[in-house]
Amino acid sequence: MENQKIEIEKTIDILKKGGLILYPTDTVWGIGCDATNAEAVDKIYALKKRADSKAMLCLVSDFKMLQQYVEEVPEVAYDILKYATKATTIIYDRPLRVAENLIAEDNTLGIRVARDPFCSKLIRKFKRPIVSTSANISGKPTPRNLQEMSKEILEGVDYVVNLPLQNKDAKPSSIIKIGGDSTVKIIRK
Repeated sequence: MENQKIEIEKTIDILKKGGLILYPTDTVWGIGCDATNAEAVDKIYALKKRADSKAMLCLVSDFKMLQQYVEEVPEVAYDILKYATKATTIIYDRPLRVAENLIAEDNTLGIRVARDPFCSKLIRKFKRPIVSTSANISGKPTPRNLQEMSKEILEGVDYVVNLPLQNKDAKPSSIIKIGGDSTVKIIRK
């Protein structure tokens, strides 16, 4: 517990300076930054060698924070998240108060309410959403642990959180898109 507290403080310090972190999420290891800092978001695109037209998602700590970063959270989103058995990212229309370069061309953004205790505490204490994208170079396999992490990624971030990934059979989250008319489309199971 004490270890987690120290890691949260170190991580927040890096995030506030616009740095990149490598951290254990509720799914896989992720590369993250302050989701409201466009320069930091650009650094992730550069590190991943990824076109900035390919959107990334961000994590929030709870429903209350989610409501601050989406113009209108459709009612159906609450039901999906309440009954989801695994980590679920929902793509929302009209995101608010995040870096412009995080928002997809169709004015949407994937947001996940973090279930992992470390992530939830980190985001709650940071008071802003954090970008979460798989810790790989675009097109390469997603590493399941730090040992599989590429040297390029490890050296490209400003801080590696010194905590284990809690989810041992980590897989990327489900992705669901909710349209303005509340239509639900499964993008990734």
